[in-house]
Parts: sequence; structure tokens; C-alpha cells
Amino acid sequence: MTKLIKQTEANSPKDLVESFNLYRSKQNQRLLSDSNKVIKRIFAVDTMAYQDGALNKETKELLGLVASLVLRCDDCVKYHVQQAKELGITNDALMETFAIANVVGGTIVIPHTRRAVEFMDALDSLEEDIT
Repeated sequence: MTKLIKQTEANSPKDLVESFNLYRSKQNQRLLSDSNKVIKRIFAVDTMAYQDGALNKETKELLGLVASLVLRCDDCVKYHVQQAKELGITNDALMETFAIANVVGGTIVIPHTRRAVEFMDALDSLEEDIT
């Protein structure tokens, strides 16, 4: 009988979150260290797009999360889950957002939703360790 193993079972929640943040930060620095103006402008537009406007930051993060799930970008999903948690968005609101993404994207989104929930739980675990 084959034992089912979580994709990141060997990693602690702290390792999961820290490795994502470290890799993202390192690679963003690498990208931005180049003189390519298009990449720099895309980063700037991305930052500006998520500021409060007619839609608040929270709504924009949830929209970004749905789009990221439907596009099946796990790094993007992790980023938006983390941003949402930092903005105070509840797990209940995140679960509803995951549900909408699955309705829009279909069952192909389910594996990405699993990883999103795993990352959300890892963030919660870190928060519990702090308090």
C-alpha cells in the first residue's frame, strides 16, 4: 500500500513560508537589477494597481487571488494569500474566494487550491507561534 505524502510534508510551515519569501525576494532583486525598463515598469504598474482606489486593497487582493488561481500560478497565489492575510482578510473570506476561483476556472484549479490552503494554514501556524 502506497503512503500518501503531502507535497511539502518534509517542510515545516515556517520553512514553506520562508523559502517562498526568500526566493521571491532574491529573484525580484535580480530582475530589477537589470536595466530592462519594461520589467521595471511592469513591477511599478503591479504595485500601483493594488493601491486603494475605487476598489480597496482588500478587494483587489482577492481579485488578484482569483485570477492567479484560474491562471494556475502557484507563486502568484501564495503572494496574494500572504498579502490578503496581512490586510486582515479572514480565512472564511479566503475560502469563499477559493470557491469562486474554482467556479470560474473549473476542476483544473483544485490542485492549486489545495496548495493555497496549505500556504494559508502555514501562515496561520506562524501567526500562532508568534502569539
